[in-house]
Amino acid sequence: MPRDTPSPESVRLRTAFATRVRPLADRAAPRGYQLRGIRRIADSAGLTRLPRGARAWPARYGRVRGVWMRAPGADANRGALLYLHGGGYVFGSPRSHRTFAYRLSKQTGVPVFLLDYRRAPEHPFPAAADDALDAYRLLLAQGYPPEKLLVAGDSAGGHLTACLLGDLARLHLPQPAGAYLVSPWLDLTVASAARRDNGGTPASEGVAGGGQQRDPFLSPAYAALCRDAYLRTTPWSHPRLDVLAADKSGWPPILLQVGDTEALLDEAQRFAASHTRTELEVWPGQLHVFPIFSNLPEGRAAARRAGEFLGGLLTACQ
Repeated sequence: MPRDTPSPESVRLRTAFATRVRPLADRAAPRGYQLRGIRRIADSAGLTRLPRGARAWPARYGRVRGVWMRAPGADANRGALLYLHGGGYVFGSPRSHRTFAYRLSKQTGVPVFLLDYRRAPEHPFPAAADDALDAYRLLLAQGYPPEKLLVAGDSAGGHLTACLLGDLARLHLPQPAGAYLVSPWLDLTVASAARRDNGGTPASEGVAGGGQQRDPFLSPAYAALCRDAYLRTTPWSHPRLDVLAADKSGWPPILLQVGDTEALLDEAQRFAASHTRTELEVWPGQLHVFPIFSNLPEGRAAARRAGEFLGGLLTACQ
């Protein structure tokens, strides 16, 4: 469960992002050399060596492609987890998120399929949404019953996860056993994120864990540019995109973790209020997608908590 006081490691990381990353994000644009650069930087996270015994192998099934990740002891007979990576729909990949996928495989005891969905601006909506739906259908066709399937995603991947649940409901397809949303970007208008961010002080100046602060990581201005690259001429109010307004009756249990320094906090709370089966955890002093950072005590604790939540859903269905 969330710690009352942020760890020294998380305070240092938050300050580093506020002073070094956020200023660059405010001036960046998801195109040209800047986009190529951020894609390389994000993928460099995948250079970390995986623990001994971990297995990772690429897979392609027609248009669906990705990477399977399996920690020692993970059992495909128990189920599988479909992971949708973040990156504003314009960067991120199975490589950038493979370490986190390994940790989720270890915590849940099932293999994780990291979907390599098509990214904007080369492939605008509905490319990513169609790829996520095709991947879920593929897992069903491979013999995984829906009660043994889990879906998870961070940031834009969290939005894509919610979009997938909405698509399943509209198409009358079976829902997975549960879902996990990590700092999800849920309001594509970016209005609530901008309001929260504009009303805060720089995180490096704020009191750790207390009061509203300017997001140390996520830039609402950059998020708006990413949205435009993904949507192009499609309105954000499209039924497949407006997940906050979606009818969530029949959706599975969801664990949603978010840091209280995030510009996305308000929309996470709105989402939880619209779906009574969402367990919302607000972690004091934590920055955007903090569970991904294995060097943070809070990141490790959040991943363990996700494993307990998701693993419990699989056990309940057996």
